[in-house]
Amino acid sequence: MPIKPDIENKIDKLEQKFKNSGQDMGAYLDGLLYERYLTYWDYIHLDTLLSLQIPRTYFPDEEIFIMYHQITELYFKLIIHEEKQLIDDKLQNAEFFIQRITRINNYYKALISSFEIMINGMDREQFLRYRMSLLPASGFQSAQYRMIEFYATGMENLVHHTVRDQFNETSSQDELYENIYWKKGATDSETGEKTLTLKQFEYRYTPRFMRITSEVKNNTIYHKYLQLPDNERSNQYLINALKKLDIDANVNWPLMHMGSAYRYLKREKSAVQATGGTNWKEYLPPSFQKIIFFPSLWSHEEREEWGKEWVTHRFNTEKEQRV
Repeated sequence: MPIKPDIENKIDKLEQKFKNSGQDMGAYLDGLLYERYLTYWDYIHLDTLLSLQIPRTYFPDEEIFIMYHQITELYFKLIIHEEKQLIDDKLQNAEFFIQRITRINNYYKALISSFEIMINGMDREQFLRYRMSLLPASGFQSAQYRMIEFYATGMENLVHHTVRDQFNETSSQDELYENIYWKKGATDSETGEKTLTLKQFEYRYTPRFMRITSEVKNNTIYHKYLQLPDNERSNQYLINALKKLDIDANVNWPLMHMGSAYRYLKREKSAVQATGGTNWKEYLPPSFQKIIFFPSLWSHEEREEWGKEWVTHRFNTEKEQRV
C-alpha cells in the first residue's frame, strides 16, 4: 500500500528534526512500536494523586481539610507558572502581560470562591479536635504563597508597614527579608521570640527564598510593568488587570482566610489560638498589613485606606450580633 502524501511529508519532517539533533529516527520509530498507548490515569498519575490524602485522625472531615489545601497549593503553582512567564518575557507588550495576569486573576477567582468549602464545608467540632494533631503545622508555612509575593513585587513592598518607610529598593535583601511582614504574625510581640512554626519555616525555605529574591531583584512583575514602553504601560486593560490582582491577592484572599478563622476559631469572649501559634486576628486583616504589589497604580488615599472597608463591615456585623 503506497504511503499517503501527508504521512510521507510528516516522515520527512521527522527525519530532518532528528538529523538536526544528531539522533537516529529509526531508533525512535522502534520505540513507538513497543510503547504502550497513553491513558488519562497514567498521564496525570491519578492513582498517586488520590493516594496523597493521609489523615492523622479518624475524623472524616480531616480528609476534606487535606484535599482543600492540596488543591490550593496546585493553584498556587499555576500562579507561579504564569508569573515566571511574565518575568522571562522579552516581548515588552501589554497584550502578553494582560493574557498572563488574566490567567492569574482567574486562578484567584477560583481560589476565593472555593473558600466556601473551608468556611461552611466542615464540621466545626471535628475541626477543633483534629486540628490538635496537626501541631505545629500551619497554613502560614505555605512556601508557594510567599514565592507568589516575591515574584510579584519588590521586597521593599513586603516589609512590615510599621517599618516600611525605613527601607527602599536599595536596601539589602537580608535586611528586607528580616523585616518582611509575615514574620510578625508568628513572633511573640512581648518577648520577640519566634514560634516553632516560623523557625521550622525559615530553616526549610530561607535559602530558596533568598535565591529567588536575588534572581528577581529589579525584575519582578511590578518591575517588568514599569519597564514597559509608555504606550504599553498606559494600557487601561492592563492597569485594571493588575489592580484586580492586587485586590484579590492582598484583600479578598486574606479576607476569606479571616472569615474561615472566625468560623472555626472565634469564641464569644476570646479566640482559639491557631495551630502554628500565629496571631491570626492581627496577621490576617489586610488593613493591618497594607501589602500592595503595585503601589504606583493606587492613589495615596487608596493606599492609606487599604482593606479598611472590610474592617468597618466586620465591626458593624459583630455589633449587630451583640445587639
